[in-house]
Amino acid sequence: MVLDRERESIEHGKFEDFPSLSAKGDLVVLNDTKVIPARLFSDDGRTEVLLLEQEGDTLWKCLVRPGRRSRMGGTFPLGGGPAEIVEVLPDGERLVSFHEPPDLEKLGRVPLPPYLRRESDASDRERYQTVYAKIPGAVAAPTAGLHFTREMLCSLPHVFITLHVGAGTFKPVKSDLLEGHRMHSERFSISAEAAGAINQASRVVAVGT
Repeated sequence: MVLDRERESIEHGKFEDFPSLSAKGDLVVLNDTKVIPARLFSDDGRTEVLLLEQEGDTLWKCLVRPGRRSRMGGTFPLGGGPAEIVEVLPDGERLVSFHEPPDLEKLGRVPLPPYLRRESDASDRERYQTVYAKIPGAVAAPTAGLHFTREMLCSLPHVFITLHVGAGTFKPVKSDLLEGHRMHSERFSISAEAAGAINQASRVVAVGT
């Protein structure tokens, strides 16, 4: 859907038309984060873990289910050794200490969005990524960028920033007032080169966040 503010018109097209809407001086800004296989299950299948943020070699901030059994000091077997919940954070997240760095390539699954209503398979490690995904760290894809092809990017001036999408992106808004919705935080980085290009652009076209 294209909203032309000067003509006060609304038109409908296809995503392949996107480059034709670009003007001289425009700069497309894309997020090059890469989804990691962050969903893990204990060896006995009783505990599910979603890795959110790495705090150390073997220490991760996680979501753990079922929460009622995931109390501080609790342990569960994962990857042939014990994983221990060393802290329960105020928002319900857990700090989990693994006996060794979890082998995500062997044990991890891609954490697909709940609305897809299916389990992930091996193909999702490539399919659930943008074509420019580069920096591992997200638990959800920056989905607004999934439509871009390498060929389209060749025709558009663009730069990359990195913002690791967190599980909070799926958190529903339950408050009647927007101010009552508690937002989650996400880690990001912008290179000096990208910042310079953004500051000099006539118009910044942000893809998603």
